[in-house]
Amino acid sequence: MSNRFSNFHLHRRFAYPCLSLLMALGIVVASPEASLAIPWLELLLQGAQVVQLYNISEEEEVQLGQQINQQLISSGQIQIYRNQQANRYVAQIGQRLAANSTRPNIPYTFQVVQDDSINAFATAGGYVYVTTGLLRAADNEAQLAAVLAHEIGHIASRHSIEQMRQTAITRGLANAAGLDRSTAVQLGVELALQRPRSRKDEYEADRRGIQTLARAGYDPRAMIAFLQKLRNQPTPPTFLSTHPAPDDRIAALKREIDS
Repeated sequence: MSNRFSNFHLHRRFAYPCLSLLMALGIVVASPEASLAIPWLELLLQGAQVVQLYNISEEEEVQLGQQINQQLISSGQIQIYRNQQANRYVAQIGQRLAANSTRPNIPYTFQVVQDDSINAFATAGGYVYVTTGLLRAADNEAQLAAVLAHEIGHIASRHSIEQMRQTAITRGLANAAGLDRSTAVQLGVELALQRPRSRKDEYEADRRGIQTLARAGYDPRAMIAFLQKLRNQPTPPTFLSTHPAPDDRIAALKREIDS
């Protein structure tokens, strides 16, 4: 008798919250105003397909970076250089820098892109890309490390995520739950290849980069030397036009090193 009585109360204790939740959902679905304002049922069904960029976790960011990387490669927008020795060399330098960065607790992936132009870029979740043209332009390992450290600085500051968030808001792509994952991936691909970062972001990546270089045992002045080399070329690389003026960056880097 006592067992049946206790079981009855146990069922009641769990049943009432469930009934309350079902009634609340019924009210939301049944109410025309509520369903027009926020499509709760649709958002619930979407579940994992939605990315909340305001408070994205590190695991979610890494997964998003993986999908952006897959899309970049499968769409043919970048072609990975198949020389294993070159990729291994870049990865070794990159991992050494990542371990000494201000965000060492995520997995980093470094890849060489078959492209004669001098360029490098980073996406969400620890993905860094450097072109074969840049590898040829660097005079030494320290200059290559300087470029990689700058890109790691963008990742450490989550600049890609913030840029995606701001762009999604501007374009009206986000809803009450966040941003559809497939839309987020396409936006990440676009921003990786076409959109320059703000002057503030570039200076912050420079600052973090020279700190990472120093901690990893490289001369931080290698970043200045590489910028000076690119600036003095007859035809400076295209990416310099989307960054702060090289002279301004060099002056800021010298101040940071001197301090």
